[in-house]
Amino acid sequence: MEKKDQNDKSKSIHDILPLELIHGILLRVPTRHLARLRCVSKLWCSLISDPYFAELHFHHSPAATNACFFIENPTMAYLVYLDDNDASQKEVCPPCQKKPPYDFEVLGSCRGFILLDRHPHFLVVWNPLTGFSKKISYSHIVPCRKYLDFRLTDSTHLHGFGYDASQDDYLVVAAWGDSESQEDHLECLSLKTNSWINLDAALPNPLGIYDGRSRGLFLNGAIHWVSSHLKDYKDAILIFDLKERTFSMISAPEQLPTSAYFYASLALLGGCLALYYHNNDSYKTHIWVMKEYKVQCSWTLYQIPSLGGFQPLCLSSNRYIIGRFYQVTGYFMYNASGDLLMNFKNLCYSFDATETVYTESLLRLPSNIKDKDN
Repeated sequence: MEKKDQNDKSKSIHDILPLELIHGILLRVPTRHLARLRCVSKLWCSLISDPYFAELHFHHSPAATNACFFIENPTMAYLVYLDDNDASQKEVCPPCQKKPPYDFEVLGSCRGFILLDRHPHFLVVWNPLTGFSKKISYSHIVPCRKYLDFRLTDSTHLHGFGYDASQDDYLVVAAWGDSESQEDHLECLSLKTNSWINLDAALPNPLGIYDGRSRGLFLNGAIHWVSSHLKDYKDAILIFDLKERTFSMISAPEQLPTSAYFYASLALLGGCLALYYHNNDSYKTHIWVMKEYKVQCSWTLYQIPSLGGFQPLCLSSNRYIIGRFYQVTGYFMYNASGDLLMNFKNLCYSFDATETVYTESLLRLPSNIKDKDN
């Protein structure tokens, strides 16, 4: 009997559980915990580090981790995990740290990568979980503007970050105007080829209705923008298809107001496109969610009581709306009826910093893209 107990103790978890079962269990583990589990054994490290596993986990894991990312100062950034079951925060250091510290602006996120604008005239693609970062210059478009304060966050009509699955390539899109020639230009950066592509011919007109706040939202292989000053619900949302490299439009809900003080923004809620704005008459933030992509009749309205405007960030694991107010500290969770369920008071928050909702992943950039900074 003692000999049998000794044999049982000498067995590893791999002798007890089949590899397929271990694989299935790990697919259900939140991403930020997977990074630590690589230390369990060489087998687990190999399994979790496999690019195929990372892709499978990102698409099929029921434990997707959403975080609000913002940079507090040049040497400190925060990931605030927003969920009713696991609300927490983590301090991280921005990449490419040198002396003196660089000024960063957050441009967006896609599939676990955050896109940063670093002074002067550099883009940085960064995965905070794995530590991978890549720096790319966009100085070639600065001379056209005749001044050195050009930033993608402030000086472009449109900018966005997305993924072209057909080419396994991450793309950065920027549209800007030449003040001298009065012409608009469209540039597309391929991280796979590390080159900028001119796509002026694809530009829609006019671009003047968009400004630096028109940060693109990536969904279903395309980047989406909405003008901050909508005049009509028809063709209100501009779409750039990353595979076809073409623009198209979809309409907003017909009930959209068109007053002079109306400002609209886009969000991604539970994998669905959402358009939101503050209604001054009802003192509520109206959140329209497109339940079926590009199906006009699928727009569904949710209303959150708010005096100064509410910004929806993501859905919790229980499908509740989590967001922040522009003039109130903290994060708040509401149900579909607009009832307040929870106030996350003790999480880091910034009124001034530009944030992005970041979905953690172990994904890597294509193998031919090297980390130049490391």
